[in-house]
Amino acid sequence: MGMSTIPVSLSPFFQEYDLAHLDLERSASTIIERTLHYGTRVELRWLFSCYPLAVVARWVRQWGHYGLPEPHLTFWRLILDTEGPATHD
Repeated sequence: MGMSTIPVSLSPFFQEYDLAHLDLERSASTIIERTLHYGTRVELRWLFSCYPLAVVARWVRQWGHYGLPEPHLTFWRLILDTEGPATHD
């Protein structure tokens, strides 16, 4: 994972956190969720430079249903070529 700091432009979406102390690895789920939901092209480029595509796709598959509203969820499922969580029959 890249060691870049979270763009200051995303700070309105992390109001309950101190961005300077938000750990990219431990807080990956929150960072991915909020950047996919609110991020601009520049912020999304930053996200994908920090986290491998597979990590973001796995998050969308596992948590997108809970963390992303429509049409964001459908958009990211299409872009990342991922479906919802695997079902166990």
